[in-house]
Amino acid sequence: MRTLRHLLATPLLTRSRFTQSVLAAIESAVGAAEQRTSGEIRFAVETSLELPELWRRETPRERAEKVFSELGVWNTELRNGVLIYVLMADRDVEIVADRGAAARIPAADWESACRLMEGHFRAGQYQEGAVAGVSAVGALLERHFPPVTADRPVNRNEQPDQGLLL
Repeated sequence: MRTLRHLLATPLLTRSRFTQSVLAAIESAVGAAEQRTSGEIRFAVETSLELPELWRRETPRERAEKVFSELGVWNTELRNGVLIYVLMADRDVEIVADRGAAARIPAADWESACRLMEGHFRAGQYQEGAVAGVSAVGALLERHFPPVTADRPVNRNEQPDQGLLL
């Protein structure tokens, strides 16, 4: 059943849900969240997995970790980069946090942000879900990673803010 969902999923359907205006709203939400924290947020949407990944039974979490690495989300000074990954064919949201953020923020908090987005997406509210998820992740980062400190007086933007369709 999963293989069939992935084979039938189309980039056109993904683009119809994550339109240019939705991607612009994601970019704006990421920018606003990052003003309040030194944490970095990336948002990536993938339509489906390739056949070899399906045959290996790669999970959405495993794929999210690969995308985290491929996009270099780990490459931030404070190790507080976070990837919000959406796999459309599996109707799944995963959040992968670099070790600095993962050490301070419990997994249950990341999971709550995922479930919040998935609820909106099930209702067909892709922009609302994406923005709510980015805001939730931003709030988690804000509690632990202030935008500036005595040691780091400038809040640099180390990752692109744009939502990405893979």
